Amino acid sequence: MQRGTNLGRLGDFNQAVIFESIRRAVDGVSRVELAGSTGLSPQTISNVVRRLLDEGLVREDRTIVSGPGKPRTVLELEANRMVAVGIHLDPGMITVAMLNLRGETMHSRRLDIPAVEVPEKTIEAMAQTVEAIISESGVPRSNVLGVGVVVPGPLDPERGVMIDPPLLDGWKDVDMVDPLQRMLKLDVVIEKDTIAASIAEQWKGNDAERDNFITMYVGAGIGAGMVLDGEIHRGISSNAGEIGHFSTGVIAQECEICGRNDCLHASLAFSMIAQKARAGGMNLDAPDDGTAEQRAAGMNEIVSLAKSGDEAALQLIRDCMGHVGQVAGQLCNTLDVGLVIMTGPLWSEVGEWCLEDVRDIINERFSSKNVHSIEVRSSTLGHEVGAIGGACAIMDASLSPKAAALLLR
Repeated sequence: MQRGTNLGRLGDFNQAVIFESIRRAVDGVSRVELAGSTGLSPQTISNVVRRLLDEGLVREDRTIVSGPGKPRTVLELEANRMVAVGIHLDPGMITVAMLNLRGETMHSRRLDIPAVEVPEKTIEAMAQTVEAIISESGVPRSNVLGVGVVVPGPLDPERGVMIDPPLLDGWKDVDMVDPLQRMLKLDVVIEKDTIAASIAEQWKGNDAERDNFITMYVGAGIGAGMVLDGEIHRGISSNAGEIGHFSTGVIAQECEICGRNDCLHASLAFSMIAQKARAGGMNLDAPDDGTAEQRAAGMNEIVSLAKSGDEAALQLIRDCMGHVGQVAGQLCNTLDVGLVIMTGPLWSEVGEWCLEDVRDIINERFSSKNVHSIEVRSSTLGHEVGAIGGACAIMDASLSPKAAALLLR
């Protein structure tokens, strides 16, 4: 929880601090409680709350009596006053979700698009799905804050361009923001998938532990998101969290990108996984080195075999997630956090089999285990975490208090 300031010129920051406090108060909060939690004066609280009431973002809900003195009026969030939409492009699927100010999912859709190698058609399908969700929701277009499009890195956020995602063939130097803005006539921001997952967990979580944590994103690709001292860590180019070439400590195959034979990318390349699957007696329809769609289908085959009770498939998945745990342990050593949240479309399918093993691997790898342990848990956001993160990125940019707002300009 960030605290406000009673100095001049900082009204926007104070409003964001107070609004965030009201948003996170599930049962409502009084002006007196806001003054205590934010450190702001009663006069500042009164002025900001009046603006929020005038804008329809909060309402006076009820009065409560607590000891002597006049009753306190409880302020409640008008959760559906504004909404945001998130789009997540993963090599295996596309998800679209609309969220309200509480971070609750109002509408969502999942698109299994075979033509994901054709950027123009895919972007058109994204825009059409957003339009359909807005129409279905009945929310006035003026109440839509914008659209957050979430993609694999690396990306150039200034230009709104995907640079050259390694697992998406045909998506080099693709402009995502301008076409969507043109088609939707809404504000659009681009966010890296791993960072968006962290924004989603921070926006929807209420516990103090979420001021310092790591998200391990497990989808068609693997990456990390980091929240440090309550702030999303993006890096200077918004591409933080590239962990694919960290060593797992296990010899796999030569990586065509970094040249090592023990990196996470080499260990989790579908060609490597498919070879192990076939060696374990699994008959896969997908080729070892196919298109993004074929690779996604191949992983789905292995997951389906595991769900049907195939022990070899189950062990293969556990081994793969164990490599992820090794790298997560290295990050915990570097950042000294206390919480790791496992998330992403693939993890949502396999996490129940792997969480305990990954938790043990991370804590065994953690060098400060005699000081504190690492809590490791699965996200509750499922395969929609990327789209939820995209919508949260829009709300975070528009509504959350930022320390940068305090800088003199």
